[in-house]
Amino acid sequence: MIRDGIIFCAYPDSCGGSLRCHVELLGSREFQGIFRYFYILPSLFQSDLDRGFSIISYDLANNPANSDDLDALRNSGLELKLDLVLNHLSVQSPLFRDLLENGDDSPYVDAFIDWNKFWKGFGDMGEDGYIIPHERYLRKLFMRKPGFPILKVPFPDGTHRFYWNTFYQSVSIAVPDTGDLMRLDGINNSNAPVIQEIIRKSVELETPIHDADFAEYQHLRDAVIDFVDRECTEYLGQVDLNAESETVWRFYRETFSKLASYGARIVRLDAFAYLHKEVGRGNFFNEPGTWEYLRRIQNIADNYDIVLLPEIHSRYDDGTHRKLADHGYPFYDFFFPGLVINALETQSAKRLVAWINEIRSQGYLTINMLGCHDGIPLLDVKGILAKSSIEEMIELIIRRGGRVKSLFGPDGKQISYYQVNATFFSALGENERKMLLARAIQLFMPGIPLIWYLDVFAGTNDIEAADKDGHKEINRTNLTMEEIRERMSLSIVQEQLKLLRFRSQFPAFGNNSTMEIESKDPKRLILTWKKGGNRATLDANLSTLDFSINYSDHNGQSSLAI
Repeated sequence: MIRDGIIFCAYPDSCGGSLRCHVELLGSREFQGIFRYFYILPSLFQSDLDRGFSIISYDLANNPANSDDLDALRNSGLELKLDLVLNHLSVQSPLFRDLLENGDDSPYVDAFIDWNKFWKGFGDMGEDGYIIPHERYLRKLFMRKPGFPILKVPFPDGTHRFYWNTFYQSVSIAVPDTGDLMRLDGINNSNAPVIQEIIRKSVELETPIHDADFAEYQHLRDAVIDFVDRECTEYLGQVDLNAESETVWRFYRETFSKLASYGARIVRLDAFAYLHKEVGRGNFFNEPGTWEYLRRIQNIADNYDIVLLPEIHSRYDDGTHRKLADHGYPFYDFFFPGLVINALETQSAKRLVAWINEIRSQGYLTINMLGCHDGIPLLDVKGILAKSSIEEMIELIIRRGGRVKSLFGPDGKQISYYQVNATFFSALGENERKMLLARAIQLFMPGIPLIWYLDVFAGTNDIEAADKDGHKEINRTNLTMEEIRERMSLSIVQEQLKLLRFRSQFPAFGNNSTMEIESKDPKRLILTWKKGGNRATLDANLSTLDFSINYSDHNGQSSLAI
């Protein structure tokens, strides 16, 4: 069971450039005593792509974090929440590098999913060397990017293999020197510049070297392509693990031991729903296979007294959140961000109240948030909100500078928006009163509040970063300590801290508390928490954005000035 308390969420370099600066920030007078947990995102570990979620090794990345910093956080009373990326590892991980070096002789030969072995007998070989599953299997696949989820890599026997790669990949080619090319038979001073130019043109046009026109040097084609693949190409990607392999489960056990040594109290299972793969089923949240894997993970976690938090994005009407709750797991309330935006923009709490009532009646344990390291999840609220309402929210946030992330079908066509990337403050039109009211509603919601560092400091959309490094970077701006000190003087920051401190320290909230909702008028939201002789009430007018917090305890009645 997760104990009540507020979670601070950041990358290890989000505030001041290092985890040590977070120790100082969270121990400062303004922040001390507010947070129980610190969710440190996985760039804490050795990683490459996707800002930490492409794990090379679960050893610490000494820049920007080290074991002394973790000790300091634990000594300050903070409990740690860390990630285990269940579905995949980086191509640069020791396991996959050993496979590339030793091929079928590698002890990790079955630790990753060979695409062609997986689909053998269930599809036809395509002209590019990988099997295309039969249509009845293909239509069940859930794609996170255009095209097939595969990464092509060279093996030491001269062949190429294709590995299941659900998420990111990056393949880059460096144009070789003519001297390096002349190591190949048949290439000399006269033709090396021509071969080099063929490679350079392929790189500049971003077309596969296999499709290059070698003209009169066709007899050198195979040797050059093999040389480029092996000597000039850097393969990056998140290669899916094969959970049918006992080697993978040994790796999971070793990783839990390492996370426990860092002081992890909660472990978030990233992308766990993609782990179970079976021919004839989808590649997302297969049942009962997913539950069998989760049971095995739970058995490992129990050895270290670690609470598991499975992370999954799914539409409300799919009912996945109910299944997690029925199996006794807390889950991320990915419905809340869209519902609170909807309530503020339509000036009606009707849909939000319906969701709160479901949480209470079903006894769900949720982790809720406004912003986070990913985008604002709007696909998730299908089934609570009408399609037209979701589309209106997406269009509104995009007009306010947001970016979109899409899902794709097997044919590469966009099928739906997955999330909108924006800071929560910018998604609300940078309206300070809306941001404060959204925060107040979050802190009076059932569940554990998770606070994205940039929201506290009223971060706005980082358009330059999004243009340069991808849509997700719009909400991941690193702040210097000087910038933090400047922002600390802003009223929007001071008022949020006041709300957070009240939620953290006033004893009406949390476990064994009761909650009441008054919702006769959809434009007015009244939430009351009671515990013992303590009572706290949020009374919010969604039309005017005015709200008050009144509370009482053994000292009598009072109000929180906001």
